[in-house]
Amino acid sequence: MNLRHLKFFVELAHTEHMARAAENLGISQPSLSYAIDNIEDEVGVPLFEKDGRNIKLTNYGKIYLKYVQEGLNKLEQGSEHIAELLDANRGHINLGFTFTLGQDLIPRIVRDFKKQPDNKEIEFSFKQDTTENLIDSLLNDELDLVFCSHPKQKVEQLYVHHLVDQGMKIAVPLDNPLANANSAYLNELSPYPFIIYSDKSGLRPRINQICDTTNFHPNVKIEAVEDHTIIGFVHWGFGVAIVPNLPQLNCDLVKLLRIKDKITNHRIYLVAKNNHFSTPVTNKFQDFAQQYCQKNYLNKNKLI
Repeated sequence: MNLRHLKFFVELAHTEHMARAAENLGISQPSLSYAIDNIEDEVGVPLFEKDGRNIKLTNYGKIYLKYVQEGLNKLEQGSEHIAELLDANRGHINLGFTFTLGQDLIPRIVRDFKKQPDNKEIEFSFKQDTTENLIDSLLNDELDLVFCSHPKQKVEQLYVHHLVDQGMKIAVPLDNPLANANSAYLNELSPYPFIIYSDKSGLRPRINQICDTTNFHPNVKIEAVEDHTIIGFVHWGFGVAIVPNLPQLNCDLVKLLRIKDKITNHRIYLVAKNNHFSTPVTNKFQDFAQQYCQKNYLNKNKLI
């Protein structure tokens, strides 16, 4: 179906006058007649009939006009939506991030980004999940950008940028003997049940690496995906855990201890699809996030 011909049909339906419709469209009457004949041949019914010197829609034409107008309106809305997405000062970003980052880093960066006058009309949708699930959503084009641990799957299809470093802490119940100190070696956790992030979490490989490096063999009793679940079990005395720094954690729930062992911090990455079209607003936010974290964290050796 020729989209241009459908627009001719709508104009003629509104004017019900060949000469006037052709003039409004800026085309000749023979061209308009040709377009209408083509449409009628395709749908298989007459859409117009003569009414004295003028023409009018047939019943079939009235039915068809309703659907053509709805279709053209939808196409126009789609074009406007695409134009909005391509506007670097409006648009929409689908942003994914792991559970820990929702406490401070993500809301902080988005807030500061939207503080800039040109970014006030930019909208965000947020998805919080494990690194593995977020990367799947990114590869399926459900997300534009992801902030997470280092991805394990299909890395060759991804742009992976080191964004910030995250400190790691020991979490113990308030009535645990270790709660009287401010730091501890990991081997001091050996007498206690251990609560660990599950294999679905991007933190699990990092914690495994920490345990291997320090020759600590935890007595794992519970595995969980999400930070608050782990903290909850620690709080109620089910064991101890290694967790990332949680800046908004209520100190009345658990005691966080500095790890005395020499360990490296947990790296957080910004991840996007490689060789993939990104809207100007997505590129704008990606550049902002990278520069923001370089200036406020990496250059200052500051952890989140």
